[in-house]
Amino acid sequence: MSYRSTIKRKIIHKGLTHIEATVAGPSGKSESLLFLVDSGATYTVLPEKVWKKIGLKPGRTMEFALADGTKIKRKLSECLFSFEDCEAHTPVVLGEHQDQALLGIITLEILGLVLNPFDRTLRPLKAVMMSLNQS
Repeated sequence: MSYRSTIKRKIIHKGLTHIEATVAGPSGKSESLLFLVDSGATYTVLPEKVWKKIGLKPGRTMEFALADGTKIKRKLSECLFSFEDCEAHTPVVLGEHQDQALLGIITLEILGLVLNPFDRTLRPLKAVMMSLNQS
């Protein structure tokens, strides 16, 4: 990834950031779609028709709390996520029929990106590595 000060993004509505990214399954089938970037969400969510089209298989089930306190259960899987010159494997929530594409913090961190809360742009993450005591 090049370390530009600001990564391209597309803003649809004031205060919301959307990006176009590509997801690919184990067979190499891929799909490009628009994701809402949500720094308050832990996991990335793929809509049902997308994860089925790229051939993801459901794995373990997790319970999630929505912003209004509602609890839901969803299956998890993993896919290859590509955005601009960043590409990495990431866990994803397998959405159901009504679920929308959502980009969560785990995927952002895996890609080495962070959402700037002031201007709603994606920027390179300043990673920190702790020194190891070599005694």
